[in-house]
Amino acid sequence: MNVMQLIVGLAALIFGRKLFWLFMGVVGFAAGIDVTARFLAGMPQWSISLVAVLAGIAGALLALFFQRLAIVVAGFVGGGYVLMNALNLSGWQAPPLSWLLFVIGGIIGALLLYFLFDWTLIFLSSVVGASLMIRAIPMNPAITGVLFLGLFITGFLIQAKMMGRRNRR
Repeated sequence: MNVMQLIVGLAALIFGRKLFWLFMGVVGFAAGIDVTARFLAGMPQWSISLVAVLAGIAGALLALFFQRLAIVVAGFVGGGYVLMNALNLSGWQAPPLSWLLFVIGGIIGALLLYFLFDWTLIFLSSVVGASLMIRAIPMNPAITGVLFLGLFITGFLIQAKMMGRRNRR
């Protein structure tokens, strides 16, 4: 079990919309894990974690200093990440041009996040958080989909309720 991945996923699941810089850090962290694991296979776990943490810090700094650019980048990376994970969870093997599917998901995510910021951020952070959490715990594949859906719905509802309280004030 990867405890760091579990904690980062939980943070995104609950606070992704409230703390945009945190969401950007989580997206960077998740992208760092995927890229390192995919292209530098065989590296020790500590080096994969280090790359993920550095990518997460870069994402958080981008959100703090270049907010408009960060929104588009977060939407793009988050949208691509969500589409690729949805395909993986469904058991569909990505073709050799899987980068094209990532780009399509990224464009959709960037547009949605730019024009429908709050709800898209809640959706993306819930999906990314749930994905990180289920990947952190080795489990029976039959349970993975149900647990992902439960975590996603829980995160979405928590963040929507937090947003509702803020709007009532």
